[in-house]
Amino acid sequence: MGPGRRAASRRPSYRHPVRPHPEKPGPGQESVWDYPRPPRAERSTRRAVVRHAGTVVVDTSDLVRVLETSHPPTWYLPRTAFTEGVLRPVTRTTVCEWKGVARYVDVVVPGAAPLEAVGWWYPEPDRRYPELTDRVALYAAPFDEISLDGEQVAPQPGGFYGGWVTADVVGPFKGGPGSWGW
Repeated sequence: MGPGRRAASRRPSYRHPVRPHPEKPGPGQESVWDYPRPPRAERSTRRAVVRHAGTVVVDTSDLVRVLETSHPPTWYLPRTAFTEGVLRPVTRTTVCEWKGVARYVDVVVPGAAPLEAVGWWYPEPDRRYPELTDRVALYAAPFDEISLDGEQVAPQPGGFYGGWVTADVVGPFKGGPGSWGW
C-alpha cells in the first residue's frame, strides 16, 4: 500500500430489508399489516380443534388471539380445555418483549412419539396481557390437524413463530425467507 492510502474498511455492510407489499384484503379478510405493534390480544368464540395420532388434544370455543403487525394471529387456548395429561411442561423458556417469559410444553398422546416444545404459555404474562393467563398457544405444523371453525389452518412460514394462517388473513407473513427485518 502506497503513502496516503488506507486499507479498505473491514466493517460489515448491512442491507436494509426489502419492504413487503401488503396484499389487499378481500371481503371478510384482514390484512396482517393492519394489526398493531405492540400486539393486541382479543377474545374470540371461534372453534379450535386440535388432533394428533387419532386423539382430540383440545376442542374449545374459548380462545384469545394475539394480533401483531406482519404475523397471522397466534391463538391461545385454555390449559383446562386440553385432554387431561396431554400437556407436559418442559424446562425451555423464551422471552417476548411484549408478553414476558414463555414456558414450553410437550404434547403427549398415547401411542405416539411426544411432540416436543410444540406449545408455550406465560405463567405470569405482562400486565398488558392478562387474558393470556392459563392459556397455551401451539405451533400448527407438528399436529395432524388444527382447524378453526372447520377450516384446516396452515402454520406461519419459517417455523419460528406460531401464527395460524387461515383464508381470512392475508400477508405477506413474517417468518419466510427474507422477512427477518420486517
